[in-house]
Amino acid sequence: MKLTIDRAPLLKALETTRRIAEQRTTIPILSHALLETDHGRLCIRATDLDIETRILLDAEIAETGALAVSAAVLHDLTRKLPEKAQITLDGQEAGQLQMRSGRSRFKLSTLPADTFPENTEQSFKADFIIPAATLARMLGKTAFAISTEETRYYLNGVFCHYLELDGRALLRMVATDGHRLSRIETEAPAGAAAMPGVIVPRKACGEIERLLKGQEAEARIAVSANKLRFSIGDVTLSTKLIDGTFPDYDRVIPQGNDKRATLDRASMAAAADRVSTIHSERGRAVKLSFDASALTLSVNNPDMGEARDEMEADYASPPIEIGFNSRYLAEALQVLEGDSAVIRLADPGAPTLFQSATQPDLLIVLMPMRV
Repeated sequence: MKLTIDRAPLLKALETTRRIAEQRTTIPILSHALLETDHGRLCIRATDLDIETRILLDAEIAETGALAVSAAVLHDLTRKLPEKAQITLDGQEAGQLQMRSGRSRFKLSTLPADTFPENTEQSFKADFIIPAATLARMLGKTAFAISTEETRYYLNGVFCHYLELDGRALLRMVATDGHRLSRIETEAPAGAAAMPGVIVPRKACGEIERLLKGQEAEARIAVSANKLRFSIGDVTLSTKLIDGTFPDYDRVIPQGNDKRATLDRASMAAAADRVSTIHSERGRAVKLSFDASALTLSVNNPDMGEARDEMEADYASPPIEIGFNSRYLAEALQVLEGDSAVIRLADPGAPTLFQSATQPDLLIVLMPMRV
């Protein structure tokens, strides 16, 4: 294999493959990127056996071929070359890849291409197109609530499924860690009706979000019972799905929260940040006291002191005091959109709903803490 390629597109592709390739592994090939020529273009692949990415790049192909080279080393060398450099990759010598750019010369050890794991073909039940901005928003509004607790592995991803509700066909994403839940939905694209309910792993969600950043094109999603394939432009990412049953999340979304407060989202986020400074450690509760068109946020820490902040709120129900994990509260307010936040409460021990006044398709549930 011998080719010449511009640094910028190669570096962008290698940033993705470096994250996918396993750096600490007992299987050497998993730390490598597979370089192969494909119909006059360079194809770069990487996998950790759960996720595989495939990226096509324009290049001047002098000799066809394929080889595997350390993803981290190739990325670092490319990153350290001048911005507008042209790079020649020459793998015609067995077991080595020569990399040249200007006066720089490198020889990298390689592995045979036939040792790279093959991606088995899947029969996908659903195949649909969705705007990149829509998919990025849905993942960004749910992934923060994914659980990091490995024992409940079925919560280690975003649950994505199709449903029909009140005559509407919807595509819905949900994530929860047992202490908070985020749910968002959109009009289901054509072809999504055949999609089974699937749990997309945390790592795959993060990579898809990165690939969608700044994109205005449409993404293609194909789903089978155990695999999801995401494509946008010349990039394809395939991931195994989490084999488990996502809990019945509707049971934890309260329906009878009759106390409603509407307030300025940015002001509440700033006040919560100020009072939580008194915490000696993150995760302590912030107490919210709703009373007579006002909200008081307070923290009492015997080791550091007390903090109290007040703000206006549109609240006309009986007074109520309730506590929340300060980090969860801050993240919920950050994820919500628009100027106004709507908070629906029942009692100090019941789950509380957070929504935007202008974006009802997004719903966040926080479990309270004792204060």
